[in-house]
Amino acid sequence: MSIKAFILAVCASITACLNVTVAQAETFPSRPITIQVAYPAGGSTDREIRVLANLASKELGQPVIVENKSGAGGTLAASTLASTGKPDGYTLAHAPVTVWRMPHMQKVSWDPLRDFTYVTGLSGYLLGVAVRSDSEFKSWNDIVKYARANPGKVSYCSVGIGSTQHLGMAEIERQTGLKFNHIPYKGGSETARALLSGEVMISADAISTLTMLGDKARILMLWEPERYAGLADVPTARELGINLVSQSPYGLVGPKGMPPEVVQKLHRAFDKALNDPQHLEVLKSIHQTLWRKTPEEYAAYAKTAFEKERKSLEQAGLLP
Repeated sequence: MSIKAFILAVCASITACLNVTVAQAETFPSRPITIQVAYPAGGSTDREIRVLANLASKELGQPVIVENKSGAGGTLAASTLASTGKPDGYTLAHAPVTVWRMPHMQKVSWDPLRDFTYVTGLSGYLLGVAVRSDSEFKSWNDIVKYARANPGKVSYCSVGIGSTQHLGMAEIERQTGLKFNHIPYKGGSETARALLSGEVMISADAISTLTMLGDKARILMLWEPERYAGLADVPTARELGINLVSQSPYGLVGPKGMPPEVVQKLHRAFDKALNDPQHLEVLKSIHQTLWRKTPEEYAAYAKTAFEKERKSLEQAGLLP
């Protein structure tokens, strides 16, 4: 075969592949879509994403199936997608902030900036600090006074070493000079039990977990930039003299290399679902807020978040 003939054959092959890709994008979706959720069934995240999946399926014209793939600090779903997923839009993963944090803490086989296609932002956890309702601590200042007089005696729980809650408390220690005793657990059900049983004095946790305790817990502080309307009487960390805003947003990602047309179809469907009254009611009930991001905004946020997570871990002394 001559060089000219070879070049023509290669060009024809590339053109054929492009035509197939375009055709697939135009007919997408032609079968069910699967979302892998990073946490177990029954939790607030699972509940929200199932509602969104049902709403988005109406827009997409195909079922959107939710599978729970928990483990590896909330990164199992996304990391599995990065290593085995096909970039056809039929498999997506729920990506919590740990996908940007875990690579700084240990060796992983995937890169959060290179191995994902960022599809859409969804929601985010509100975080804060609470005590048991019968605690001697009636306010955050009560905790400060006790902790200054008893360094290391105030115990608190979080959902794990290197969790957003742990890093938030570490930042409070750094800014205030206070010393707390961190006791890590494996999830929200365990931290709730630890607080109510008296295993710990305070809990740093998602507000969705803390509010489930009802009148058995008292929330003393939120890590939001401003007061949250659903808990209007709870002050922010900033109001209490601590320069801390710590949020834990999440969204949906796909494998790298997804066709832009497919990404946009998915984004439009889920973005419409976000504003549906049924979804907004669920968010209100679990005390979470909208976190709307276009694919471009989400990808840009990921770059910033990846570096921010490294810095937070460094300040907390958690980098290997």
